[in-house]
Amino acid sequence: MNRTFAALLGLALATAVAAGSVLPDQAAAQDPIRIGELNSYKAIPAFLEPYKKGWELAVEEINAAGGVNGRKIEVISRDDNASPGDAVRVAEELVSREKVALLTGGFLSHVGLAISSFAKQQKVLFIAAEPLTDKLVWENGNAYTFRLRASTYMQVHMLVEEAVKLGKKRWALVYPNYEYGQSAIASFKALMQEKQPGVEFVAEQAPPLGKIEAGAVAQAIADAKPDAIFNVTFGPDLQKFVREGTTRGIFSDVAVFSLLGGEPEYLDPLKSEAPVGWYVTGYPWDQIKTPEHDKFLAAYRAKWNDYPRLGSVVGYAALYSVAAVLKKAGGTDTDKMLKAMAGLEVETPFGKVVYREIDHQSTMGAYVGRTAVREGRGIMIDWRYEPGDRHLPTDSAVKARRPAN
Repeated sequence: MNRTFAALLGLALATAVAAGSVLPDQAAAQDPIRIGELNSYKAIPAFLEPYKKGWELAVEEINAAGGVNGRKIEVISRDDNASPGDAVRVAEELVSREKVALLTGGFLSHVGLAISSFAKQQKVLFIAAEPLTDKLVWENGNAYTFRLRASTYMQVHMLVEEAVKLGKKRWALVYPNYEYGQSAIASFKALMQEKQPGVEFVAEQAPPLGKIEAGAVAQAIADAKPDAIFNVTFGPDLQKFVREGTTRGIFSDVAVFSLLGGEPEYLDPLKSEAPVGWYVTGYPWDQIKTPEHDKFLAAYRAKWNDYPRLGSVVGYAALYSVAAVLKKAGGTDTDKMLKAMAGLEVETPFGKVVYREIDHQSTMGAYVGRTAVREGRGIMIDWRYEPGDRHLPTDSAVKARRPAN
């Protein structure tokens, strides 16, 4: 289509709308569907820069294939400054000023809960990509919030299966003292006490997020003489803890279980200092050989000349979830999208996931394995993929924790 013809076509459409021969909603149907996305990009770049690359790739693929229901997708993205208050302000701007059809994104759990509360109040769909706290879909769950990634309970359950095989009695706990860390530790304690009666928690270190005094934390654990350590720190906090703990020898002859510890976002910066033999959840991106992951990996490397991190997968799957619900709902009506989300199936690099009707949690799983160092970098070995639906509580247990919508 040349420029002259395109200009004439646009003029003809405008004239037709003005004359009443094309209805305004028909004209609007040609506009892109605007999606509001908000996240803590400046605060958590290790995860969220790859995350953004993931959803940008997804948008490019979706639009290249004709968009959704004949309309392209346009993402309006904002930074929430890792602050619940700022997140609500940004969400309000996206909904009121930018007129987005729905919201997606979120990383930090307390921020995700704030966005979820806003979504409920304003009656707007929120597809939470990353916030892992169990409260998001259980105690604080609502009709407008759905979560993509496996929750703290699900990933902790995966590691507890391995932990009870070792029969370790004395455990030290390390976690960031905010919603995600508290949620993970609550699940770990409950599951361990259920599956291994008599277990003891002999040390509990809960430094503020991003402000760990790793030397003091490591020394406190050493003084407690645990048989095993359950670690929930991530990012720079994890790197500091690994280095200080290694220096003090606290990981020698002690089993270490680390939630998220096998994710390349957090493993790669340690290089040859990466821990060896830890039990972790993570993402062995260079070892997965499935058709859906091969396709994603090739497309990601072709676009970005880089390898994906777990954030890349989450961002990519989040935008494909957006496209899937829009297609199933046949448009942007919120009530129709909410109905479409219940039982929604989405193809992801990890295979098909389903958003459960009972609690709005997707069945995306996680990779479980152990850490090792090869060629100067940390990797996962002896890994397996654990489907998410294997690690969720019974329906009756969910109903006991989740309020009626």
